[in-house]
Amino acid sequence: MSHLDLARLQFAMTSVYHFLFVPVTIGLSFLTALLQTGWHRTGRAELLQLTRFFGTLLVINTAVGGVTGLVQEFQFGMDWSAYSRTVGHVFGAPLATEGLAAFFLESTFLGLWLFGWDRLPRRVHLATIWLVTAGAALSAAFIMAANSWMQHPVGHGIDPSTGRPQLNDVWKLFTNPVFLRGYLHVILASLVTGSVLMLAVSAWQLRRGRGPLAFHASARLALVVLVPVLLMAMLVGSELGVTEGKYQPMKIAGAEAQWTTCRPCSFSLFQIGGGKNDDTPTKIIAIPHLLSLLATNHWNGQVLGLDAVQAQYQQRYGPGDYVPDIFIQYWSMRVMAYLAAVVLLVGLWGLWLLWRKRLSTARWFLRVAVWIVALPFLMNTAGWLLTENGRQPWIVQGIQLTRNGVSPSPTTTTVGTSLLVFFLLYAALAIVEAVLISRYARKELAPPPVEGKPQPALTY
Repeated sequence: MSHLDLARLQFAMTSVYHFLFVPVTIGLSFLTALLQTGWHRTGRAELLQLTRFFGTLLVINTAVGGVTGLVQEFQFGMDWSAYSRTVGHVFGAPLATEGLAAFFLESTFLGLWLFGWDRLPRRVHLATIWLVTAGAALSAAFIMAANSWMQHPVGHGIDPSTGRPQLNDVWKLFTNPVFLRGYLHVILASLVTGSVLMLAVSAWQLRRGRGPLAFHASARLALVVLVPVLLMAMLVGSELGVTEGKYQPMKIAGAEAQWTTCRPCSFSLFQIGGGKNDDTPTKIIAIPHLLSLLATNHWNGQVLGLDAVQAQYQQRYGPGDYVPDIFIQYWSMRVMAYLAAVVLLVGLWGLWLLWRKRLSTARWFLRVAVWIVALPFLMNTAGWLLTENGRQPWIVQGIQLTRNGVSPSPTTTTVGTSLLVFFLLYAALAIVEAVLISRYARKELAPPPVEGKPQPALTY
């Protein structure tokens, strides 16, 4: 593999791995805050037990996720210095603000929440967990603003002395249409991830008859949040597809492996072939007009084919292959959508059982609810593959090609060695995370608090 291939693989590995933790932090902090708010208002002991139980899982996840995020940011200097040098005046602003403001806001108030039990007034302590949630969401906002600029560059001009982009309108970064829909989609996907995780842990505990009153409450909360949020995520994801169809038509055409321009356009549920850019797939079970709706919001909307967009890009940017890996585009889209449908069906099943007052005794549902815990992580990974692969060969759409953003100094051996080291390190962290999460998720609830007895900080 070339230096470029290894650098891309290394950044892809760290990005995908880091994003396994981000949605859990955002989603689980929100749900934990809801549990603590419920305890604050009602005084129900089981809500306090659940707050501390799921708060332990939140802290473990945040600790590992923070470490992986720092490594990812250092790679902009190690592997992508040419990219950082070219677009640092734009990309660096939201990235630095995320680290200096949002991340420290989140970590500071997480520490206050963690060690502030019965040391802070109840209202102040409740505010800290909500500020943790706000910090996590704000951190994602700055990262998404930077990433959305790479997808659709706005709010900049070109410095005539250097030929590099220069930020001249911060407001446009945060009103970028790709950012507005993409950020909302990430927040909703995070709430889905947190809800499924809470549902899976609650179902595991209910199957074993532990804390039936408490874990019935957490399962109910997870289901009540999961279904409407997942429906909204699907709607926002569809609107994001329309936005990307406008600004990145190659990405949308690649997601359907649509080589020729069509009007109206069908959406295929399955295909044979298409793994290579010159291999037109055979589409199976095509749904008429659906691609037109997804890409344009119109029944008979036109979708440009890969060949047409390739010709446009060659005319605008010069000779080159501007078609991304079609196999990744096509199947990332379907993995994300099909698994979301599975999670939605399980959520609706759970709401029906909740309405029938059979949730805690429905053995088959509790088994299924445990096993679907992996699906949101696969959905999130597929979504990022769809987003980032669809931009290739650009690292910044229309401004810089990926091959021109790689650092010139590291050798192939250096990058390959660091890739191996990171892989082994991340594998070790994954084992530690899995052991800790599974260990504490299977623990019994702590005894209800005794009136007048101080609550200790969370312990591990």
